[in-house]
Amino acid sequence: MTHLALSFLLSFALAGIPASPVFLHHPSQQRQPGARQGKFDSAKAYSYLVKQTQFGPRDPGSTAHERCLKFLREELGKYADVVVPQAFSYAVPKWKRVQLTNLLASFNTRATNRLFISAHWDTRPWADQDPEKKNWTKPIVGANDGASGVAIILELARQLRQFPPAVGVDLVLFDGEDLGTSGFGGSFSIGAQHFAKNRPPGFNPRFGINIDMVGDRNLEIEREQNSERLAPEIQNLIFSTARRLMLPGFIDSPGNEITDDHLPLNDAGIPTVDLIDFKYPDGSNKYWHTMADTPDKCSAESLGVIGTLLLEIIYTQQ
Repeated sequence: MTHLALSFLLSFALAGIPASPVFLHHPSQQRQPGARQGKFDSAKAYSYLVKQTQFGPRDPGSTAHERCLKFLREELGKYADVVVPQAFSYAVPKWKRVQLTNLLASFNTRATNRLFISAHWDTRPWADQDPEKKNWTKPIVGANDGASGVAIILELARQLRQFPPAVGVDLVLFDGEDLGTSGFGGSFSIGAQHFAKNRPPGFNPRFGINIDMVGDRNLEIEREQNSERLAPEIQNLIFSTARRLMLPGFIDSPGNEITDDHLPLNDAGIPTVDLIDFKYPDGSNKYWHTMADTPDKCSAESLGVIGTLLLEIIYTQQ
């Protein structure tokens, strides 16, 4: 992720997803009748984080990227009603052409009332913020910036399989988020840009929540300012839910303005919030895009906070 600034082979077995948009209304804060909710397993989520890092840096074009994609497809396939890959190629300026793949895992496909949760699964090919110049051309393992959001999504998938929600839920994993050039916001979020321009027929969720860099041991989630401007109602839902559940790590005050995967979805007309802790591990941000972004800087507790919030939001929709 960066600071400041094909077609789907979907035979609609997803036939219940509407071709026309469903407009946003005020979400209910009551558990929906018949919708049972499990408990987010933070330890399981952390094991998913570690599993991804064990492949090594998952930068596009690498063997680890290919192996991780296979793992993600198989793992989501255990739980989702349908998993659809969206493959495309992209020529990275001054680098090389790479094959990228977004993944869409859908639950309760006949529901017309839908929301989505997203994260990026690729990692930065260059540790260009590392204090050691010799590391600037090395790929990062991306425990927080990459693996943390995916870990939460995989555990959400497991829970949604056990406790089917009343609403439709789409879990989206974007590729190519971290291929950009620092200082040029539009060069990031390549997978999200492609997805927004090539949405599957009927992909019209009421809103979305993108999660990025949410595994930091010292979790601090503020109101990201693009989200505040573009999706204020969803932003308020998130922070009121966190307050009601007395979740630690949420700071109800203005944060940074972040260029991330939520922006292309907002541009496509889907109100989407970015949940991100850009202070990694603090205001120095010294682990971001460095070789130090490793699992020991993350915690199961932080993953559990975000996962618990997301489950509560999913199961209180109507």
